[in-house]
Amino acid sequence: MSALAPPLPGAVSDTFVLTGRSLRHWIRQPQLMLLSTVQPVMLVLLFTQVFGGAVDTPGIRYVDYLLPGVLVQTVAWDSTQTAVGIAADLGTRTVERFRSLPMSPVAALAGRTLADLCRTVFVCALMTGTAALIGFRVHGGAPAAVAAFALVCAFGFAMSWLFALIGLMVRGAEAALAASFVWVFPLMFASNALVPTGSMPAWLRGFAEHQPISQVVGAARALLLGEPAGRWLLPALAWTAGALLLAVPLAVRRYYRAT
Repeated sequence: MSALAPPLPGAVSDTFVLTGRSLRHWIRQPQLMLLSTVQPVMLVLLFTQVFGGAVDTPGIRYVDYLLPGVLVQTVAWDSTQTAVGIAADLGTRTVERFRSLPMSPVAALAGRTLADLCRTVFVCALMTGTAALIGFRVHGGAPAAVAAFALVCAFGFAMSWLFALIGLMVRGAEAALAASFVWVFPLMFASNALVPTGSMPAWLRGFAEHQPISQVVGAARALLLGEPAGRWLLPALAWTAGALLLAVPLAVRRYYRAT
């Protein structure tokens, strides 16, 4: 890596160049693009049909209860692809080539995470459109809906940085996926995303109600349903900001040392 970091405009330009690189890589792989679009639609349809008649959500249609949870689960899982992509770049020595250029290390990582953020926005829009076809409705008004989707996407962006750090710490795409799975799987399913936490055992309920995915789901759900969101919103924002403040400097530092 050159000792002379480019000025801020150059770093921003580098970031957008690498964002475009990652997006083109996604678009040019039909199977990957197909999975990224079909899987979220299947999740919405299957969960509403499988759990819709079994889960008790008094006063709320299950599709309205479900969508925020499925959105957050999907962006959390999709963010693991950041780890896989970065680990793959390490394996093909692409990272070494980037580090040999007069390019900001922040740009290399930000380009990847911004590309994943673009995919997150697309997938969230696709899932919401699918849910609308089967009855989903926003009850909190347009500003609350925008705030809910912005929160979900911001959380996905923060998770991408955390998994970027994981991708820089392991060797190989398979190892990156396995390491990411260990962290994200318990958070996805021990949460309020699919079912109310009141039905869980007491020892699990405390964890499920206070972990980050549940906080973000709770905030997005309250905003979309037109309910008071204060109980959930501040913790959700704190988790998101905390993840970024922790992961960004650690990932950049690790990138400097990557070989």
